[in-house]
Amino acid sequence: MITASLVKELREKTGAGMMDCKKVLTETDGDMEKAAELLRERGITKAAKKSDRIAAEGLVYCYLAEDKKLGVVLEVNAETDFVAKNEEFRKFVADTAKHIAEKNPATVEELLEQKALADESKTIKDILTDKIATIGENMSIRRFARFESEGLVETYTHGDGKIGVMVEFAKGTSQVARDVCMQIAAARPEYLNEKEVPAEVVEHEMEILKAQAMNEGKPAEIAEKMVKGRIGKFYGEICLVDQAFVKNPDITVKELLKQNDAEIIRFVRFEKGEGLQKREENFAEEVAKQIK
Repeated sequence: MITASLVKELREKTGAGMMDCKKVLTETDGDMEKAAELLRERGITKAAKKSDRIAAEGLVYCYLAEDKKLGVVLEVNAETDFVAKNEEFRKFVADTAKHIAEKNPATVEELLEQKALADESKTIKDILTDKIATIGENMSIRRFARFESEGLVETYTHGDGKIGVMVEFAKGTSQVARDVCMQIAAARPEYLNEKEVPAEVVEHEMEILKAQAMNEGKPAEIAEKMVKGRIGKFYGEICLVDQAFVKNPDITVKELLKQNDAEIIRFVRFEKGEGLQKREENFAEEVAKQIK
């Protein structure tokens, strides 16, 4: 006989619905392990049906070791903002970030195949598949970055997981590191300095600036001089150290670093869903699709 306590135990163990738990327990004559495995197998099927849905919401999460020598920034996507606020989803993201910090996978593909720290009987991919089945939405681990440093690592999360920033410093204080992280979140630099900007990017911008000057009726020689002047403004927009410091626009980030004897090695900035296609269906259309 399948008792209510048995159903409750399986539900707590797997996170599956009550009726699903009762059904598989009946099919397996109350064998808890076989029932859990059967739920997982069916969860994979459910997950596969959800895998073509657009997952452009989600969470950007930052993990930072207590000694500030190791950090991780991770983006995990889901279909809706509602799921991104789900505690089970958020715990999975936090656990995965800690796993990355400790196991140091090189790629998302390698990460997915690793045995999970939270449950070594499963891979990260297994756990992700389970979450897709129980939460009911497509989810994907999109990207991550991991910095380990002999200097200082600082992270900053903005907008409850909308933007995540991580910076590695060769030297510097926690306050300067925090200010730089907030600068990156707000000002969206693409490169650390001019040396990092690819030559083709600079050439393309100079062509645009020259065309603009020529369209203003300037002679070629004057246009060339104008380009040289304007390219500095371009660097000031895309290079972190050349940007005006948001908390004091009278100085650049480069000057801030010099004043505080700080040096940046690298940084990364993730914004949730950037570059991904967004869902444009309304709720009524979604329901209509499901009942067809």
